[in-house]
Amino acid sequence: MHRYLEARTAFFDAVVVEALDAGLRQVVVLGAGYDARSLRYARDGVRFFEVDLARTQDDKLDRLARLKAQSAEVAYLAADFATDPIDGLLTHAGLDAGSPTLFVLEGVVPYLDCDVLSALLVMLRGVAADGSRFALSVGVERSDDDVGAAERAREFRARVGSVGEPVLTSLGPSEGCALLGRCGWEVDDTLAVRIDEALASRRRTLGLLLARAGAAR
Repeated sequence: MHRYLEARTAFFDAVVVEALDAGLRQVVVLGAGYDARSLRYARDGVRFFEVDLARTQDDKLDRLARLKAQSAEVAYLAADFATDPIDGLLTHAGLDAGSPTLFVLEGVVPYLDCDVLSALLVMLRGVAADGSRFALSVGVERSDDDVGAAERAREFRARVGSVGEPVLTSLGPSEGCALLGRCGWEVDDTLAVRIDEALASRRRTLGLLLARAGAAR
């Protein structure tokens, strides 16, 4: 798990930096939790939007206030993906649907019902201008001869379930790509992401996917 999280963090860090270097000026972090990329990668003219449950946002804002952390260019939105119109909340908070946006969904997919995830992807495609990108993590790919995969999966579900985060969706890289496609996003390996060669060769295997806004339907 430690090695996986190290690789996942490197991937998403690289995606954010690459998007900003390419000129994107809006970043939406979904299920942001205590993610600090809006502080670590703050740039003039770049607006971050962080979306998470109200209790998490309240606690994070309290901690940021105590730390006197700069957060003027960050919009903190309290929302539940299962019930709230995320697209409307983002545009109301100032997201420009006419400008390209990077959307980030890291480590959240297993805890969303598949229908909720699909609806979220469709809603975000509706406010994603041409040139927008979507980076997300799904499950890792297991080889056919990995005899311990099923047991590790059971152990993982038990651990996260015991802390109140039951696994609701299990998507591998192929299923993740197919879902993105159905929701208007296209996984595109031609998008440049500055990551080391070893990680680049395992992106799909690790379930680290980078998509672009597909043609409007």
